[in-house]
Amino acid sequence: MPKIVTTEQMRAIERAADAKGHTYAEMMERAGRAVAERVKQLLAGIEQPRVAVIVGPGNNGGDGLVAARILAQEVAGASVGAFLLKERGDDDAVFVAAREAGVFIADAANDKAAGYRVLQNLVANADVLIDALFGTSLRLPIKGDASKVLQATHKAIALRRADRPAPLLITPAHLADRPRDEGPIIIAVDCPSGLDCDTGELDANALHAHETITFAAAKPGLLTFPGAEAVGTLHVADIGLPPRLPELEEVTLTLVDAAEVRARLPRRPLDSHKGTFGKAMVVAGSLNYTGAAYLAAAAAYRVGAGLVTVGAPQIIVPTLAGMLPEATWLLLPHDLGVINDAAVKVLRDELEGYTALLLGPGFGREEVTGEFLRELLRPEEEIRHSRAIGFVPTEPQLNAPPPPTPLPPLVIDADGLNLLAEMDDWPRLIPPGTILTPHPGEFARLARLERDQVQANRLALAQAKAAEWNCVLVLKGAFTVIAAPDGRTAVEPFATPALASAGTGDVLAGAIVGLLAQGLEPFDAALAGAYLHGLAGVLAAELWDTTASVTAGDVLELLPEAVALAERA
Repeated sequence: MPKIVTTEQMRAIERAADAKGHTYAEMMERAGRAVAERVKQLLAGIEQPRVAVIVGPGNNGGDGLVAARILAQEVAGASVGAFLLKERGDDDAVFVAAREAGVFIADAANDKAAGYRVLQNLVANADVLIDALFGTSLRLPIKGDASKVLQATHKAIALRRADRPAPLLITPAHLADRPRDEGPIIIAVDCPSGLDCDTGELDANALHAHETITFAAAKPGLLTFPGAEAVGTLHVADIGLPPRLPELEEVTLTLVDAAEVRARLPRRPLDSHKGTFGKAMVVAGSLNYTGAAYLAAAAAYRVGAGLVTVGAPQIIVPTLAGMLPEATWLLLPHDLGVINDAAVKVLRDELEGYTALLLGPGFGREEVTGEFLRELLRPEEEIRHSRAIGFVPTEPQLNAPPPPTPLPPLVIDADGLNLLAEMDDWPRLIPPGTILTPHPGEFARLARLERDQVQANRLALAQAKAAEWNCVLVLKGAFTVIAAPDGRTAVEPFATPALASAGTGDVLAGAIVGLLAQGLEPFDAALAGAYLHGLAGVLAAELWDTTASVTAGDVLELLPEAVALAERA
């Protein structure tokens, strides 16, 4: 998986690479080549394409000049122009090479008096705009000429958009025919200019990219709002760092990719049977939240679990059984449609042989369900002690009841988390390695914090609480964070409002328990389940061509496609 490093860590990595003989010049050439290759893909099929490159004074600008040179040399009929924030001299090898390759050169010093007319012409006529103004070294706010250059760039883009033809008819039947000249495709080099790559802070004049090509590792600010809004599609490009570079290998924070998910998915031998892929018990649902049990159980099947049993209040099972004929059923005692504490014995008597257990989706927050959860999670030694009271000490083996069946690997979600949060001693109740899947509000209740505090410090809090609570934490939301108690931390690459609808969390919990049932260790099950869930959300938005209409059922139905894409990665 790509690592996520701060700008200071990245500088140390580059210094170490240079010391090992992989020079800064070689890294710059690789970076510029990565940008150029992506732009070449975008220009395919365009006759006499035009590319504008805004070039800053540092290494980021050098990357842009390398890309400009390659495009001028390798794209037939291309017109490539570079606009320099500061002049570069003949002692600058990448500048000289770009000029000799036929790149048109302009600079702010000579264009400023004319109101940046040359810059605006370059931008307004470009098919692709490469933003190589500022990279990871930026400190906000942007001032002086740089601010004026960005303002002039925005003005040129706005004027081009204003000049696009208006449709004759604005009706659904004609929307597909409407011209869509929205301006150049903006490709950011390493980071969009105006984005602090460490904090995600965003300058008022920042350029919002369609795609960002960052190098060697992702940067925290690219995955932190508000800056993440300016990133567009994120690519992490290889710049040929030496293998097993200690400064990079020691980083434990990673960005999840499809290849790593594929490596974690269970093998499916030809001689398999349903027992090969585990048994998941999904304890979920109540009279008011019937669908939660269905979504979670169906998702467990969709990621490959061999058998899924749904433990639900008896009163809702007839409804659920018609929705999911593949499941088996455990009818649980209830009070007015919510699971009560009498369900503990019924469930424990059935748990032998199950390889994963999910608790919480659709529970509701009634007191009797809280009593069920506390009693179910009560540590085994406490159960043994309470059962032993009153027995004759000289004959313990003859009189003691059998020990309770240990809980299988466990996932707790939704109202299961809210009920936990009402118990002051809840961290001692959960078995080590339990997977908790809170959204920010649920995390805030568990940690006794305000929701805004959680959102302002998602990564550090997830890491700290995973260690403190000895659990695997899945802190949901844009760029979901997966944190293990041993310090391993991964960030999912998805931020989409397609997943901001009721029930999608139930699908996520089901995907995780389905993978856990197949034998994945908790961190891997959480990482892979969250990736497949996020990818399914993106696929659903693409299916409907909008994020507004995606439902949890859509995400569920597209889980198989997400699995297939990961398997082929």
